[in-house]
Amino acid sequence: MKHIIYLFVFLPIMMWAQSDFDKAEKLFKAQKFEQAQLVFESILKTNPSDLRTIEYLGDIAGHYKSWDKAIGYYKKLKQLKPTEADYHFKYGGVLGMKAKDSNKFKALGMIDEVKSSFEKAISLNPKHIESRWALIELYIQLPGIVGGSESKALKYSGELLRLSPVDGYLSRGHIEEYFKRYTVAEQHYKKAILVGGSKTSYQKLANLYKNKMRDPEKAKAILETCNKKNQDRT
Repeated sequence: MKHIIYLFVFLPIMMWAQSDFDKAEKLFKAQKFEQAQLVFESILKTNPSDLRTIEYLGDIAGHYKSWDKAIGYYKKLKQLKPTEADYHFKYGGVLGMKAKDSNKFKALGMIDEVKSSFEKAISLNPKHIESRWALIELYIQLPGIVGGSESKALKYSGELLRLSPVDGYLSRGHIEEYFKRYTVAEQHYKKAILVGGSKTSYQKLANLYKNKMRDPEKAKAILETCNKKNQDRT
């Protein structure tokens, strides 16, 4: 009898909730973020611990640069499921963006937590590529006096090389480009093209030629090569 009551009472409610979630998810994927947000918020009222709903709301808040709201959502995710690497990564990401938009003194107080969030993501998932990219960006942009370190950025680039050669070469090229060692950056972007041939690799090299090495003809040639290879694959 209990099972029959469950089927008639609770199953329709669950199906309705799932239907609403599917609707919100489709709106999100169609980049109709305001509409998706309204539906997700409605779902959250009836199911305040739904991880996917909270994550989507955090992503929407991040899209609108509402850093405090995004921080709140991702912090809740960390509390509900502390073993999920992506939640720590996203929390560190929006915290870093808030720090970037804050005054220098306030930002300095956030840096350690930003770093530790990315490091936690890596400890939970040793193959977490995005956190290593984030740490590379952090270490090359921070002044040395507050924790910036090219050697640490290179360390994470080396780890990326072992996990994903394309990311390894692209990250090393990015570091070299940041420090204006353009010829060395060029070599690493070319290696990324050789091992992966992705559009991103070609675009990085083309941008280097155009914007840093002042050689638009080389940039044009690289993009033409990229377009031709993509046409050959189709």
